[in-house]
Amino acid sequence: MEKPEDPPLETWTESMVSNWLTSIGVKETYIKKLHEEEVDGRILCELSEEYLEKKIGLKSGPALLIIKKRDELVNSQKARSKHLHKQTSGKNDHEASAIKSVDTRAEIREEHKEDSVPVITTKRDSKLRPFDMKGVDFTYVKNSVLLPESGVDDFIRPCHEYKSFAIAATLDRQRLQAKFAKEVLKFATGCMNVRTNGTIHFGVMDSRGDTGYVHGEIIGIPVKEKDVYCDASDYIERSFSSSDRELARLCISEPQFVQVVCSNSTEELYVVEVDIKPTLSIVKNKVFSVSLPNFNEKANKVQLEKKTAYRRVGSKTEPVADLSDFYEHISFRDAQREEAEKKHNFTAPELSQNLGKKLIMLITGGKKIMDKEKWHILVTNQFLKKDLQSIDFLLNMNVFCVFDFDPDSNVSGLCYEYNKHHAVNRHFMQNYKIPSGLSIREFESHLRLFDQISWIFCNGRNDFKGNEPPCDEKTWVKTKRTLLKDCVSLICKDILPKGTFQVIFLLTSSVDTPFLNTFYEFITDMEGHEDIICLAESEDNFKKWQRFALGSCDMETVNSSSVVGMTISQVNATLQQVQPTTTQATKRLPIHVKGECFLDTREEEMRCSLEILSLNHCEETSTEFIESEKETIEQQFYHGGKVTWMNLWLADKKIVGEVIQRDAYSEVSGLVKDLFRSLDRAPISCINIYHHPGSGGSTVARQVLWNNRRDLRCAVVKPSYSATVVSEDAIWLREYEEKDHKKCLPVLLLFEDCDQEYLEDVKYELEVAINTKKITRGTLCFILLGCRRSHNPEKMCKESAQQNVSITHKLSETEKKQFSKKRQSLEEQFNPEYILTFVLMSEEFESHRIAEYVKQFVKHLLQGIDHESVVTKLVLYVALLNTYVQNSFISQSHCEALLALSSHLDRFRQHTFVTSLNDQARLVLIHLRDENTYINSIRIIHPLVAKEILHQLLSDKQPQSDLALDLLNNDVLFEHRFGKDPYMKFLRDLFMTRRRISKGDESDSFFSPLIEHVREKECPDKAIELLKAAYKRFNEDAFFAQQLARLNYKHDRFDEAEHWAKTAVAKRPNNSYFLDTKGQVYRQWFAAKCKAMEQIEKTPENIVDALETALKAIECFQACEKAAVEDNETINNAGFFGVVEVGCVLLKLISSLDVFSRRNHSQCIKYLLTDYVPAEVEVPWENFHGKLKNLQNIMLEALEWISEDLSYFQTDLNTDKEKTSETVERTTKHPMHWLVNKSSTYGKFFSGVSQSKDQNQGN
Repeated sequence: MEKPEDPPLETWTESMVSNWLTSIGVKETYIKKLHEEEVDGRILCELSEEYLEKKIGLKSGPALLIIKKRDELVNSQKARSKHLHKQTSGKNDHEASAIKSVDTRAEIREEHKEDSVPVITTKRDSKLRPFDMKGVDFTYVKNSVLLPESGVDDFIRPCHEYKSFAIAATLDRQRLQAKFAKEVLKFATGCMNVRTNGTIHFGVMDSRGDTGYVHGEIIGIPVKEKDVYCDASDYIERSFSSSDRELARLCISEPQFVQVVCSNSTEELYVVEVDIKPTLSIVKNKVFSVSLPNFNEKANKVQLEKKTAYRRVGSKTEPVADLSDFYEHISFRDAQREEAEKKHNFTAPELSQNLGKKLIMLITGGKKIMDKEKWHILVTNQFLKKDLQSIDFLLNMNVFCVFDFDPDSNVSGLCYEYNKHHAVNRHFMQNYKIPSGLSIREFESHLRLFDQISWIFCNGRNDFKGNEPPCDEKTWVKTKRTLLKDCVSLICKDILPKGTFQVIFLLTSSVDTPFLNTFYEFITDMEGHEDIICLAESEDNFKKWQRFALGSCDMETVNSSSVVGMTISQVNATLQQVQPTTTQATKRLPIHVKGECFLDTREEEMRCSLEILSLNHCEETSTEFIESEKETIEQQFYHGGKVTWMNLWLADKKIVGEVIQRDAYSEVSGLVKDLFRSLDRAPISCINIYHHPGSGGSTVARQVLWNNRRDLRCAVVKPSYSATVVSEDAIWLREYEEKDHKKCLPVLLLFEDCDQEYLEDVKYELEVAINTKKITRGTLCFILLGCRRSHNPEKMCKESAQQNVSITHKLSETEKKQFSKKRQSLEEQFNPEYILTFVLMSEEFESHRIAEYVKQFVKHLLQGIDHESVVTKLVLYVALLNTYVQNSFISQSHCEALLALSSHLDRFRQHTFVTSLNDQARLVLIHLRDENTYINSIRIIHPLVAKEILHQLLSDKQPQSDLALDLLNNDVLFEHRFGKDPYMKFLRDLFMTRRRISKGDESDSFFSPLIEHVREKECPDKAIELLKAAYKRFNEDAFFAQQLARLNYKHDRFDEAEHWAKTAVAKRPNNSYFLDTKGQVYRQWFAAKCKAMEQIEKTPENIVDALETALKAIECFQACEKAAVEDNETINNAGFFGVVEVGCVLLKLISSLDVFSRRNHSQCIKYLLTDYVPAEVEVPWENFHGKLKNLQNIMLEALEWISEDLSYFQTDLNTDKEKTSETVERTTKHPMHWLVNKSSTYGKFFSGVSQSKDQNQGN
């Protein structure tokens, strides 16, 4: 099929693909399958053998044939394109330039694949206005480029000639008309004489010269009065002979004024085009001559040139050189025209288009059912009243936001009707401007973007009491277009990744400029049209939409992504057939009197802080969805994914195998039941599950909720919301649809991986609410179920066995039997590699067995892996994060950026990503999806596997510090806009966050686990180098400067430590933790200086340096005290402890001098408390006397503060329970013991003074 004149493969239609498949010998059955999947040229370019075999069902032979022949075709087209470019380069500079600008997209994409470098074009190709189509139904985009000027092709396909006309357009009426008529009549005569259709374009560059434009570039011309151009046709009467005038008029069309769109300008520009259509019935047996008009400047009037016959020669119009020869061949040219018209006029009978199938294909992306987790963005204007009764398909959709141009929508339009069924957050476009200091994730939470639909009123609201009235088109462009641009950009670039959402334009009434501008902003920020759909009932509305859209993409793309002619009622009925939920399901909750009540969807959505578990959860799921997804859902869970309600529902319905209930499930369930038996129960009870990571703790917790949903009201708490909001929502859930608030079912709330402090805050808020409602003791209102990771869960449970349950990797005999049976079943169903996490659990994570199992698994897996590939680098990056940062992941969007993938079509996006990974990566990476945002990400299937991958892949060739530095300096990942907040947090945590027992870690650490590893296993210099790089990468963040100070003083590099401590304090002078770090630098330095003097005799002169350092430490700790007291948000007592500790050591140092050691330190005390200064120290210590004499007051104040603080807030703490701040320098394990010890040291010197002061105060 492929011939020189064939279009590029990417532009082929489905029928052309089918014909090509027939020509290479593919069976008709396979051709039909591919046709049903709507495989056109673009999709054919993306197909792989694996996809053809697994998804389409082809045998391996035909699949191989198709891919091989496809590749040959692409290569031949590429070669021919290059050959054509070489041929034409010497012929005409302008033509060569144009050809270069219109290289086929297939070639560009092929070069992109080979070089892995994105091709950037500054001039975008543009489609020509369809011949003989009215100009009002089309637009051009300024600076886009048309195909080169052309000559005669098949007589019906028009030839084209360009004129910039930039100067002529500014002339006066008479000169402009003469110039315009001259060019039109000359071109028209040439076309009529050779019998070809043609179009001459004014406002398009016909030469490049030194203007900076390329040949065919659209520049547009200003048109003040259109009649100036229309009236130019009057020259036909003067320029043609009387016998030819009427014929010429029939062939030369009226000028068409095609608007030129320029996003950065409001100037009205046009391309003026004139079509020439010499049908045979008009021009048969005729040769036309014309006297062209020409304005004579000397005579100051228009004069006609000598009559001349013209013809088209290539891309030019030239005079006929040999008229007699030209006349002889009239009949030949007429015959050619006649044959061309016959071919063109033959058309097959029009077939009725299957709009329903087209609509389903567009919405589902070719799948059998709509993606349950795909977001939709609606753009709409005024809905008709009849259409508002048919919006069930919208109610069942996962709508992220609506761009509504109807100012009455809230009182009588779509918003009003939709709000009857779902909670709506009403916004204006300016609400999408992120306040300073707010991260993307905080902004999402602030607007509740993923919890409630955001309804954006784009042209004001008539019912709004504020100042937001609707405005006319011109005012809107001036005042609101920038807001729209920023709003769309934020959503497309920062909130929703490409491929996770679909934009649906609902043309329910006539469209205007603001509505059309929305399309332009979306297609610009989405970098393509593949996820944009247009639904229109009226063809007139669609025509206006179409002509605007054609300025940004070609006719085929616009038409193929639009459904025109279906009513909203028909769309509603069609789409409900393919939605994941069978109906707009109503959830149900249990009530106190053992019945049930309906849970209003709007009410539920307004309680954003809770994920409410209903009685009939998941039961609205359609049969089609279950059949297509059940295996994937089960495999995801056993491959290491988190248990979902769908897992438990499918198991309950016996659709998949059971989910094992560990013994701890019975323990927790027993504790819940015991709460109901207790006679003296508190209104709020707490149960804690402490579990080893990967031991199934989260599964146990969710099983408890799932199996208690008929007797209790159950919900999972979203910790991103404040304790106050959670409390309010929990109170609402308890009392919903209950008559008496004192007689309600208890609410079971699950807190997963939340700080104990957060849980206590929620408990406190609930207690306040219960007391306010005067609910009597003995009424159980809330059960707070905490589920937290711990490396020593059994020890955490010893304190209160009645409310704590531990889950370890150790299996009971009963559990061993269950796991063994389940493992056997899963190994029959899945490959062992895909159930590794379950295998590890069944082996009880016993160190010697598991270590060997994981080692052999990874060793076998990594055989033959390409160490230099970018996929291997990705695996290493993820392994590094997963090893050292709990719950870390990398978004799929980041991965695609690193792998330089372009998501060409959404339906192939996930397939493209998966196939881009090597076999090893597919096995060790698990694909996650956020429960709220549905955003995809990846992680290694288990931290043990991640750790072993690092060990085996890096070996001795590359230390982990080099890998961490490589990750830190990777610009593609660091600068990728989408998903930036979580990525930056994980990267920061890699270098910054320390282990904490209180957070479930095995031990406390002084630095992040990565830094600890590098300084211990490699060398301190490497660790310092890493933190310096992180400091620079994170915009010289003061917290990294603090870490550098701590790391340096840990290794006795006190000069460097002092520099970094000063740097941190200079950036945040009122941060008590930074001041404490600075004090710690001097404290440790002071200790080192004291140690250095242990073996020498101390004199007032040789301890001066140590004294100065100690006093600097005390000064810093005092500043820390002051900053901590002034900070109402945090409690940092480190400065008080620091003052006392340095003071005690300083007292011992001073008292050890000969001058003070005599007579039981009396001389020392006298020096410190009075004006007395021994002669021996007077000169050496001349700068310190005042500070040393104030030492007693400073230490006493600190000791009194600590004593009061401990009496109010603390008891003696043990190592395991002690809660430590992320930034406090050191911890005091036994504060009461510490206080006694330090008070004793203080008392040896100042007890008499303290007693004297107490007596004076008493008197």
